Amino acid sequence: MPVAPPVPARIRRVVRETTGGLPRQFWWLWTSTLINKLGAFVVTFLALYLTTERGYSDSYAGLVASLFGLGSAIAAIGAGVLTDRIGRRPTLVAAQLGTALFTAVLGFADGPVAIAVVAFLVGFCNNATRPATSAIIADLVPAEDRVRAYSLNFWAINIGFGLSAAAAGLIATHGYLTLFLLDAFSTLVCAVVIFVRIPETKPAMTAAEAKEPAVGLGTVFRDGRFMSAVGLTLVLALIFQQGSTTLAVDMGHAGITSTEYGLVIGLNGLLIVVLQIPLTRWMEGRSRTRLLIASCLLTGWGFGLAALAGSSAWVFAGSVAVWTIGEILNAPTMMSLVSELAPTHARGRYQGVYSLSWALASFLGPGAGGVLLDRAGPAVLWGVCAVLGSAAALGYVVLGRRTGGAAGRAPRAENVTEVPAAAPTEVTGAGGGAGVAGAAAEAAKAPAGA
Repeated sequence: MPVAPPVPARIRRVVRETTGGLPRQFWWLWTSTLINKLGAFVVTFLALYLTTERGYSDSYAGLVASLFGLGSAIAAIGAGVLTDRIGRRPTLVAAQLGTALFTAVLGFADGPVAIAVVAFLVGFCNNATRPATSAIIADLVPAEDRVRAYSLNFWAINIGFGLSAAAAGLIATHGYLTLFLLDAFSTLVCAVVIFVRIPETKPAMTAAEAKEPAVGLGTVFRDGRFMSAVGLTLVLALIFQQGSTTLAVDMGHAGITSTEYGLVIGLNGLLIVVLQIPLTRWMEGRSRTRLLIASCLLTGWGFGLAALAGSSAWVFAGSVAVWTIGEILNAPTMMSLVSELAPTHARGRYQGVYSLSWALASFLGPGAGGVLLDRAGPAVLWGVCAVLGSAAALGYVVLGRRTGGAAGRAPRAENVTEVPAAAPTEVTGAGGGAGVAGAAAEAAKAPAGA
């Protein structure tokens, strides 16, 4: 019987397989992302700040978060076009400088109109970074390594998110202005790292590409399979948005302190940091459709568990743990890379439209969640999340049957990008998104990862 290698040796092998072979510029981008997210305090605590520190209503907090999302939605399209036209680096640096400036201004803003306007500008500049970041990764990293690179970028987001959420709860006890200024400073440092260490990566158009029909936004929106997956992502993102808005308000009403909230929501990032890589390897060879269905159900019903929390921070933590597993399953499955579906010279537009689903959710989700919490109570709000998760799961069942996706299998971790972009048997081939990630996160962290 073969003897298994010692645990340290296995860990080193997994780390080497996960991180090896990526360009140096990617690691500078990864580092800048980590720095930025380590200081991403403001949006995570914005709803709590407005309701407990400034005394505004739940509905107003939801309105401000929605205006943040409106800015994000506008930026998703505009920044995607700029990324393709003027370049990735200038778009990203300008967006980060704007985010730093307006985040600092938000800390000093006074009055409901001023706060709402500045929150819109923060959302606009914050989300303008996403298409450029995703396009840079696609430009720098070979196709066979891109899903791994996006996963690592998602990992950096969650390392920073988990640590910043936990730290922010403690910092907030000494005054919220410090959160705003530290957030602005970390974003400024991120902009400097990009400007100094990452060159422009926009590929020159080849002669063959120059002869092809121009790819505009209309082309992207007419890509039916891609837009179907974007629509289902929107439904799931509407649920995730409650994690940084109405969840904070509900926990505040339940008597949970800002420190406890920071620890509870920080559990999301911590679990992703610990479980993302082993769960991704566990997903090897499994049905893509089933993984997406499971992710939707875990997300929806995970948030639904918050209806049972009452004033218990432990039950809230259990709810976060369940929907975090859903996020972990969803993120790598949806990383079939928009860059593989898009022509090289249209990566920014495809990334922008994909991030639009998260931006629209950050616009619609907080306002709707705030109204539900105000008028119907937490039980109804979290019940609606469970229903939406079930509806998204059903959507993937239908999409999987139409494309034959039920037979599709998740790619192996060592070769996760070797999936035909238009494979008719893969649900994610029908509209896989870029790294979260973003979004997803950025995923799910679309509002939280300013």
